[in-house]
Amino acid sequence: MHIDELESFPVDDEGLTWRPIRRRFDIRAFGVNAYTAEREGQRVVEEHRETNGHQELYVVITGRATFTLDGKDHDAPAGTLIHCPPNTLRSAFAAERGTTVLGIGAKPGEVFQPSGWEWSFAAFTLLKQGHEQRARAELDAGIAERPTDWQGHYNFACLEARAGDKDAALRHLARAAELDPDEVAKLAADDEDFVALREDEQFLAIAGQADSSRAGA
Repeated sequence: MHIDELESFPVDDEGLTWRPIRRRFDIRAFGVNAYTAEREGQRVVEEHRETNGHQELYVVITGRATFTLDGKDHDAPAGTLIHCPPNTLRSAFAAERGTTVLGIGAKPGEVFQPSGWEWSFAAFTLLKQGHEQRARAELDAGIAERPTDWQGHYNFACLEARAGDKDAALRHLARAAELDPDEVAKLAADDEDFVALREDEQFLAIAGQADSSRAGA
C-alpha cells in the first residue's frame, strides 16, 4: 500500500495529519505511523516527550522537515533518520510542501500494546467532520482494547460533552476518575470541553471543586 492510500486524519490546528499504518495492518510488535503535510510550515510531529521508556525513530520519507530536539533545531531533508531516546522533547514542522515523516517506536523489554491515542485521534477528527456515531465507535474500540486506561474514558467524556450529551459525558468522566482520580481531577478542572458541566454537582465532585463551590455559594 502506498502512504497516500492510507486514511487521513487531521488532528490539530497546525496541520498535523496522521496516516495510520499500525492499525491498518494490525501490527502488534511496534508502533508505526506516518504524518504528512500538504504545505510548508505545517506540523509533522507534535511536541511531546516519551516519559514511559519508549524509544522512537523518525524517518523523513519525502520533502524536508525541521526537527526541534530538546530546544535545538535540526534540518532534516528526505532520507534523514532522527532517533529520540526516552524523555527527549521533540517536535517537527514541514520545511517543504509534501513532507512525509514516518514514526516507529516501542519500549524495550515489554510486549507492545497499541496506544489509546490512536482511537482518540480518529474519533475527534470524525466528530469535527460531523460523524458522531463513527467517532463513538472509535472510542468504544479503544476502550475495548485498553479497558483500564483512564484516558479512553476521559476522551469519551470530552467527546460526549462536545456532542451535547451531558449524562453520557458525566458517566464516562466518572469511570475515568475511578481509574485515576488525581489526574482526571487536574485535567477536568480547566478542560474547555466541560464548560457546560461546570455547575453540575457531579462534575464539581470529580474535579475536586465541590467544597470550594459550596463555600462560595
